[in-house]
Amino acid sequence: MDGYLEGSMSHPSPFRCSRRAAVRSSVFGVLAVSLPRLVQAHQVFTLPPVDPERRYPAIADEEVSEVVGASHFDLDRVRELVDARPELARATWDWAFGDWESALGAASHVGRRDIATYLIDKGARPDLFTYAMLGHHQAVQAMVEARPGVQRITGPHGISLLLHARAGEGAQGLSATQRAACERTVAYLEQLGDADPRQPHLPLTAEEKQAYLGDYRYGEGPQDGFTVQLNMRELLSLGRLGGFGGALYRQAPDVFVYNGTPSVEVRFTRENGAVRSLTVHEPGLVVQAVKV
Repeated sequence: MDGYLEGSMSHPSPFRCSRRAAVRSSVFGVLAVSLPRLVQAHQVFTLPPVDPERRYPAIADEEVSEVVGASHFDLDRVRELVDARPELARATWDWAFGDWESALGAASHVGRRDIATYLIDKGARPDLFTYAMLGHHQAVQAMVEARPGVQRITGPHGISLLLHARAGEGAQGLSATQRAACERTVAYLEQLGDADPRQPHLPLTAEEKQAYLGDYRYGEGPQDGFTVQLNMRELLSLGRLGGFGGALYRQAPDVFVYNGTPSVEVRFTRENGAVRSLTVHEPGLVVQAVKV
């Protein structure tokens, strides 16, 4: 069975394609129409070669991805990237299906106060999750009181506000004042009672998880597929082919939701008891990928 990408829930396309291919075609179409007219009107300008994967003049995806990834653990690399291009301090990456994470958001949920402080100094925009990690109790309390219930909103990867605060509390090298502030923030969020909502799911045994692991392809391009693997918390995760992704939470046998994105459902199909394919259902789009 070949993988396919549909434009609706009920009528499969007779051909295979990927979103990236569609974007690529759209970019070429725009360039074909607009470039001759542009060159004729402005002969003095010379456009650089356009790589449609870059979506020029947007910053290259690989630069955005790298700075967000490095902001989890590598201050030196973050400095190299952001010193050269300060705009990257505000970079945001969609890991998959709308699981957006900023560079500052990455530093915040792993408790990297040093990286977070550097990014803010370079123009990153702190939010509730950053303040919780830094132990800014008054800011967190003011935001909760201004908008009751905001403490139930989760951050990147579905990580709760309370877990951000605990990441800050557990950071190394805190001064006595900083540690006391973090402890006070954690205590405040704990007493709210609902600052750590967890994604409900049915548990899986280690043996059950093994059945889903592997690569799944929906097209012939080098990026046309998914990889299912175990993350650091030993949860199933789904990402781009060969890459990391968000956790999968089982709702029913072979049915999962993706990492805090309630509109995305992942269903696995078995043949003779073995997992053979997966189908991603999201609004207006169905993607089937075959295990390889």
